[in-house]
Amino acid sequence: MSTKALRDLNIIPASGLDKTIDSKGTLTKLYPENGSEFQKKTPPLCSVPAIKIDMGTTVAEIGNAEVEYIESENLSDVPDLDACFNTLFSRLDSKDWVSVCEALNNVRQLSIYHEEKLLEILGSVIPLIVKSLKSPRSAVCKTAIMASADIFKAYNDKVIDSIDSLLVQLLLKSSQDKRFVCEAALAALIAMTTSVSPTLLLPKLLPYLTDKNPRIRAKASICFSKSVPRLGTEGIKAYGIDKLLQIAASQLSDQLPESREAARTLAIELQTVYVNSQASFPRNEDSLDPMDTESWEAFCHAKLTPLRAQAILRVTSTTSKEALVLG
Repeated sequence: MSTKALRDLNIIPASGLDKTIDSKGTLTKLYPENGSEFQKKTPPLCSVPAIKIDMGTTVAEIGNAEVEYIESENLSDVPDLDACFNTLFSRLDSKDWVSVCEALNNVRQLSIYHEEKLLEILGSVIPLIVKSLKSPRSAVCKTAIMASADIFKAYNDKVIDSIDSLLVQLLLKSSQDKRFVCEAALAALIAMTTSVSPTLLLPKLLPYLTDKNPRIRAKASICFSKSVPRLGTEGIKAYGIDKLLQIAASQLSDQLPESREAARTLAIELQTVYVNSQASFPRNEDSLDPMDTESWEAFCHAKLTPLRAQAILRVTSTTSKEALVLG
């Protein structure tokens, strides 16, 4: 190259930094001149190999990688238990998202086919699942969500000591805008409510019923209303119908319809339990009325403010009328 050519290269203006010369001597733009996000238009130096991570019929494409999600009932056993188990921690904590997804699926397989063996290290596995739940990569996040659901189904109350970190992340993920992540998180929350004892779960859910985020409140309300009936009649009475009634009344005025519908469902459940319990009281010999009983309406007015009592009576009386019509 001549001395003049070298001198010319040294005085290229800053505006020329947005271009480069490829092997064929052609100018190729690396990023827009206005300084916006880097957009390389030359072919990539490498590509992610095509993979499949099974989870049902849903398939997501990330770069050249193909992520397929498998439902729990379609998962098969791990081919080499010792190799899988011995490398599980390193793969769950890997910087390679493909390895993380594979390891999360292994956790799911182990929870189904080797429940006792996974239980030995479950306390150390859950924090790594929580880490994946926080991942900005949707494939990793959704796989971690499905792993959480399988853990709830397999271990029930045994996860209660580690449930706080899982619960907060699942509530956050169920409240975001990515629909397929949101739906998976809600399914995991429902699995939690049907797997963990309500006496242990309800205290964990209570703080989120008053969360500042209305979407989190809504998802927590749904879980709460689904968990209460699992207490049974005696369990609800022991927990306190009046306490649960106050919770339902407060949610009836929430801004999101999901919260209001969950509160309506809870109120109807409480009314049924209360009326049935009053009907079981012994009766006076000279009267058909039960002894020392109180109507549902009087109970609501005694335990709630006038406005909240009216709101509860409105939704429960409507249901009662509908039941009479259908009957």
